[in-house]
Amino acid sequence: MTMNMEQLENIQTWTTLSAHPPLNETEALRHINDYEQGTTHIDALLVSRLYSLIAYYRLNRNDSNRDQIAEEFISRAKALAENDSVVAELQELMNVQTHLQMLKGQTYKNLAIHETDHQSVKRKKLQQILEIVEPLEENWSNQFSYSKGSEVTPFQTLFEKGQRLFDELIQETEPHKRNETNGFNHVSTGRINHLLRELDQLSVELEELLPGSVDQQLGKDPLKQLDEMIGLSEVKGYIHRYYHYLKYQQYRKDIGFQMVDEPELHMIITGNPGTGKTTIARLLANIYYDLGLLDTREVIEVNRSHLVGSYVGQTEENTMNYVQQAIGGILFIDEAYSLQREGQTGNDYGQAVIDTLVSAMTSKEYGDKFAVILAGYPDEMRQFLWGNPGLRSRFPEQNHVHLPNYSIPELIEIGEQTALENDYFFTEKAIQNLERSIDKQQVDDTFGNARAVRNIVLQTIFQKGASESDQVDHESKLDLMRLEEKDFASTMDRQDDSESPMERLDQLIGLKPVKDEVKKLSSFVRLQGKREEKGLPSVPIQLHAVFSGNPGTGKTTVAHIYADILKECGLLKRGHVIVASRSDLVAGYVGQTSIKTKKKIREALGGVLFIDEAYSLFQSGSNDFGKEAVDTLVDEMTKHNENLVVILAGYKNEMRSLIQSNPGLSSRFKKFLHFPDYDAKELVEMTKYQASLYQYELEEEGVNYLEDVYTTNVIDGNGRYVKNLIDEAIQYQALRIDEQDGEGQYDLLSREDLELAWSAVKGREV
Repeated sequence: MTMNMEQLENIQTWTTLSAHPPLNETEALRHINDYEQGTTHIDALLVSRLYSLIAYYRLNRNDSNRDQIAEEFISRAKALAENDSVVAELQELMNVQTHLQMLKGQTYKNLAIHETDHQSVKRKKLQQILEIVEPLEENWSNQFSYSKGSEVTPFQTLFEKGQRLFDELIQETEPHKRNETNGFNHVSTGRINHLLRELDQLSVELEELLPGSVDQQLGKDPLKQLDEMIGLSEVKGYIHRYYHYLKYQQYRKDIGFQMVDEPELHMIITGNPGTGKTTIARLLANIYYDLGLLDTREVIEVNRSHLVGSYVGQTEENTMNYVQQAIGGILFIDEAYSLQREGQTGNDYGQAVIDTLVSAMTSKEYGDKFAVILAGYPDEMRQFLWGNPGLRSRFPEQNHVHLPNYSIPELIEIGEQTALENDYFFTEKAIQNLERSIDKQQVDDTFGNARAVRNIVLQTIFQKGASESDQVDHESKLDLMRLEEKDFASTMDRQDDSESPMERLDQLIGLKPVKDEVKKLSSFVRLQGKREEKGLPSVPIQLHAVFSGNPGTGKTTVAHIYADILKECGLLKRGHVIVASRSDLVAGYVGQTSIKTKKKIREALGGVLFIDEAYSLFQSGSNDFGKEAVDTLVDEMTKHNENLVVILAGYKNEMRSLIQSNPGLSSRFKKFLHFPDYDAKELVEMTKYQASLYQYELEEEGVNYLEDVYTTNVIDGNGRYVKNLIDEAIQYQALRIDEQDGEGQYDLLSREDLELAWSAVKGREV
């Protein structure tokens, strides 16, 4: 990673922590990684500044009392540029944070001694003060000497103030420590209380001296937390406006104005998984609390399983229990649409949750004492609300927030942030692998967005740890932080040692025209990809296909190989095959066929939807909903484009009629592959192969018998017939050997076995 001139200049001019950092943490880590690996050469001051930057971000990010990694990087920075002002500030910043944590562990005014306190109470409080102050004084002194320099800084002034306060407190309580009889006569309670108040003030003064970006306050401004979230620009703008609206209304109320219609706090948050719905709900709880609209910041998170009971009355009881827990805060119901399931019966109590919730939201007892946030997928939530007008009216339109999917750059940023939170960073090449992993998983609405990216990063971290667990000696801490290309080995496609899709295709018996067509298409797809890499225009690729042929000719098998080829070429992200028939797509009443078809298409996204006997979708009659399935299929193929490949399969003439019945189908299916019936020779080879799968062989007379019957008979079912024949032959062989008291070859199928099997299978066709 080469540093450009602007970055060099920014690092050189970064001389104080109060200035904006010249690089982000990941950039600094990559540059220092390149330096340590010898792939780039920069002067000592720049290297020192890079170490300082990393330490600065770590101190900003970590809340712990001590960060050993930050200390090591500061030491390295100091060794390279001992007199650098940034290093000096970092040393003091680290010390201040450490001492601030020490001080903030106590509320010193609570230890105040009152004149009216009994002697035993005073003695107990003095003992508590000593137990707290003496260790603090010792640690403070040790750290103070480390930070002391020739020039007195504001930090050092406060250190000295702390030292004085500790010394005076110990001095004032010294008589008690020596257990003198009249010790309390010498103890000035007023002076001690004053010193305790000053200790509380010292915490505030130390905090004020920290740069804003290294502010470690526990109660962070919720709007600042919102702004720090990646992406969501429109949502951030809305919540800022919503916050100022609520604040404005609260101000009016405080000075005496009244509103008959109070602002509604209930909210609908829609979005796909991992878009931040729960996080936004928690931020809203903080906003409501800060504005005094709710009594607590607590969010009670539930879903259908928490609320719906299994018998009459249990659902209402469950729902009210969670409402009562949420009083003063927020009740957050995730996947709220699942409370009203498609085709639910009287035994489903989801509607009881809705009715109980609406009743609680409008009651005098609970009405204004809690807020409800419903969350879920956009389409499902829209249908859910329209099906429940009473519930919908409690959530005004302006309180509906939609969280969009993250873009690829935003997801990469989330991935880098996740890595940093776990003390890792990605190399530039590893980022490319991260992007490919994200793209591979980003297939449909079930993609987990930030959650999915987090899982990818954690899986990569696992792979690094699993492969390096035996390497305990590392020259640099960065060796333990660096995520490289090789660490994605388990998260990318795992190519096993089995045959490639083309090898599997070649191994199929017969089907030469089909093989030639698939190979031609595969070569075309690969070449278009190479043309794109060279910046040449690519010819549009027609991937949808019609497979025609009788049952058992290998259509489904070739569909699986076809899907694997497209995945191997990078045109399909998953490469799986969803096999469907008319019953999977067509419903029995108006409006449901489209829903059913879309559901099956969603399952197939990123792979192949193989519709067997597809011609059955084209049936005459005004009450047939097959046409609705075809129309929906055409629309969804356009919508999902290259994210879905559809194969229609069935008899040749019937498939031709289906394609001609709909202009949308005829324009989208240009590739026709016909699967001919197998001839006698091919059927014999298939029979041998099927037997070999179970480690059986056919005796020579049996092979001669098969050649004869395959030639003189019409075989319905092709490959399926062969499989059934071998299954029967194996059973007859077992019976024959058993009747011979176990005498015979266990791995040989005789002519007799095959003749009996032939009669049995042929008999089923009668």
